[in-house]
Amino acid sequence: MLLKTFGWSFAVTALGLVAAVFYGGWTGFGIVAILSILEISVSFDNAVVNAGILKKMNAFWQKIFLTIGVLIAVFGMRLVFPVVIVAISAKIGPIEAVRLALDDKDRYQQLVTDAHPSIAAFGGMFLLMIFLDFIFEDRDIKWLGWLERPLAKLGKVDMLSVCIALIVLLVTAMTFATNAHQHGGIHVDKAETVLIAGIAGLITYLIVGGLSGYFENKLEEEEEREHEAEEEAKRSGKKVPAVVMAGKAAFFMFLYLEVLDASFSFDGVIGAFAITNDIVLMALGLGIGAMYVRSLTVYLVRQGTLDDYVYLEHGAHYAIGALAVILLVTIQYEIHEVITGSVGVLLIAWSFFSSVRRNRALAAAEGKGAGSDEKAEVSSGV
Repeated sequence: MLLKTFGWSFAVTALGLVAAVFYGGWTGFGIVAILSILEISVSFDNAVVNAGILKKMNAFWQKIFLTIGVLIAVFGMRLVFPVVIVAISAKIGPIEAVRLALDDKDRYQQLVTDAHPSIAAFGGMFLLMIFLDFIFEDRDIKWLGWLERPLAKLGKVDMLSVCIALIVLLVTAMTFATNAHQHGGIHVDKAETVLIAGIAGLITYLIVGGLSGYFENKLEEEEEREHEAEEEAKRSGKKVPAVVMAGKAAFFMFLYLEVLDASFSFDGVIGAFAITNDIVLMALGLGIGAMYVRSLTVYLVRQGTLDDYVYLEHGAHYAIGALAVILLVTIQYEIHEVITGSVGVLLIAWSFFSSVRRNRALAAAEGKGAGSDEKAEVSSGV
């Protein structure tokens, strides 16, 4: 079962790591491995969300999502999108960006270095909004309860996450300008670039979030209409036109999943720039990670156990928040790739073991015949 589900992922991993060694030596091997782990860790919640929706779809639409959908996810978002980011930020054509990445690495490296402030500001703001919207939402299950409870209360203030993100961006841009001026004003114009790129990242998040919400509402409307049709059919004794209704609902599910997958892909792609500027190593690492996300989605659907480790989603979002801060800091200061990659892995590992500990506590409470209040207290986090 495990080999059948993850077989392609294992094969892609082996080929990708071998290619990394031939391309960049053992340093390249290490970077690709870190990128793969990073992509898997920050996208685990993506697999959970995908599986929760995918299990409602019929076999045809599941195949569409896991074939066409994975092509869009792997080749579109993880491979093409990094090139587009460099091309836009460096103001060159995509073909030229690829040519430079392969044939003139020094020139490509210089272009990426020059464009890094705008890339970091765009990505940092996008990731920061994902993190802020998560921690300001009131959830039944809380991981770090001492922190998440007061933040959930603050989250009731409208547009709080947007306001905080804009304040962080303004402080970042002003700090960058001040530091640049202290070094002779060589990069003083970059403050405006940081501000514009950060606002672009914020707008992109709001657009993607708006589209996700639109498709989610459409999906809920279709499911409600289908339910009403079923109830009416039961009362009248008629058959329900299940194919038509299920087809429309499944179509909106597919669109919704693609928008969600694109939004989750941003964090891995943008976060990769905090680890390496090498487009080949980035493509190898993110491609391997994306394959595991697909396999995880299939595995979770087939196993039907999405709620075993409830804190993993929290850990993934805290890793996203850490990446956002790291990206914004790298506008002015260099941070080693090992630190960047390790933070996310440690947070995911911490959330995993917290989930295991919670499950054991719940099992012990049930074994002792504990009341519902005690169980609720255990499930509310630390």
